Amino acid sequence: MMGPTRFLTIAGFAATLLAGTAYAEPVDLTVWHMEQPPHRVQRMKELLDEFNAAHPDIQVKQEPQSWGEVYAKAPAAFAAGNGPDLLFTIPDFTTVLKGINVVVPVDDLVKDLDSKHGFVEATLAPYKYDDHVWAVPAYNMAISLWYRNSVLKAAGVEVPKTWSEWQAAAEKLSTDGKSGIGLPANKQLYTDQTVYSFMVNSGAGDLYNDDGSIAFDKPETVKAYDFYSKLAKFSPADNSTWTWGEAEACFANSSCGMILQFGVINTYETQAEGDAADLGVAPVPHADDESASATISYSNAIMLTTKDEAKQNAAKVFLTWLLEPANYGRFLTMEPGLFLPVTNDGAKAESFWSDKTVTKYKSQVETMIANSQTGKLFGFTTGKVFPSIGAISAQNVIAETLQRVVVDGQSAADAARPGRRVCPKSPPNSGHAGERS
Repeated sequence: MMGPTRFLTIAGFAATLLAGTAYAEPVDLTVWHMEQPPHRVQRMKELLDEFNAAHPDIQVKQEPQSWGEVYAKAPAAFAAGNGPDLLFTIPDFTTVLKGINVVVPVDDLVKDLDSKHGFVEATLAPYKYDDHVWAVPAYNMAISLWYRNSVLKAAGVEVPKTWSEWQAAAEKLSTDGKSGIGLPANKQLYTDQTVYSFMVNSGAGDLYNDDGSIAFDKPETVKAYDFYSKLAKFSPADNSTWTWGEAEACFANSSCGMILQFGVINTYETQAEGDAADLGVAPVPHADDESASATISYSNAIMLTTKDEAKQNAAKVFLTWLLEPANYGRFLTMEPGLFLPVTNDGAKAESFWSDKTVTKYKSQVETMIANSQTGKLFGFTTGKVFPSIGAISAQNVIAETLQRVVVDGQSAADAARPGRRVCPKSPPNSGHAGERS
């Protein structure tokens, strides 16, 4: 760790520039991100061009990467001495790079940004451990329950808030060859995400005990798996092969009455009715004996990964600029209706709400933002982060346990029993946060 005297404060750095002691040569920064779709790359280009024009002493360039390759590519790049200066991340990817000592703590920067913009605590929590903050939150993604108002109304169904209401709704909507709900049962990340959305709503959000042992075999976990298996009976028969796209397609063509997803707005707008008044979104229902709903959320963040002091200070100027509300809303709307704000003033930014898609689906986006503030992520809920979480994520242990119940017919109690699950031993080599295309 570098001591505090090695860093200029943001205010001090800005004062230095204003005093005319700018860099003799422009500081070049390279940022890696995994937002490959062309419209996202184009929006990043527009933002970087604007920043570079306003900051001739700092020039930032983007190099888009793939989530499927970056877990292996990034460590190799740093080992060769040509890693990026800034790197987009999700919590388990951060543990990989922290383990090879290339992540620079950003405590002071986050403190400054928090005092100015107000970070949503749920987006900071996965990056606060080992006495430091390891990344600057950039945008959030949180699973919600999606449905059509007209379909529920025609069936005489209220939006479910509890599991018993949810099961009754799924059963009632399973008519005329249609499935009441679409839930995945594949050994894949999407299933990890949906199952964990059940776990946090049954009191089983913590995967670890304080000593680092796995806290999996407990009644709250068994209850979540048992109820998931009951609800999955109202899903399409091919759900054991599903990823995010199949769930969205099932909803878009009205074959599924409800689904759990990070966002369906773009698909619904371009491939379905596009009727904002009919698209419904709600918190994930909670167990009957729980008092409130929660969800899974992925706080995507940006790591500082250069040991060069001039680049560190330049990177802090860039990140400070990016989170200014006038800029931040345009950053989020590189994918409107999916990327959610991580700051309080970002959630109010005119640059965010003026986007045409966000404007059209304003009420849905407001609900998504509200849902995201109760978000949690498996392995990052206790303030302690243990290395095995990388393997748990990479090996889809949560999803495999679900498959044993739904596909193999085991009881939830048997599937969750120690020794019946994959034992995580190796670090991940690929992964991603959610539906990325």
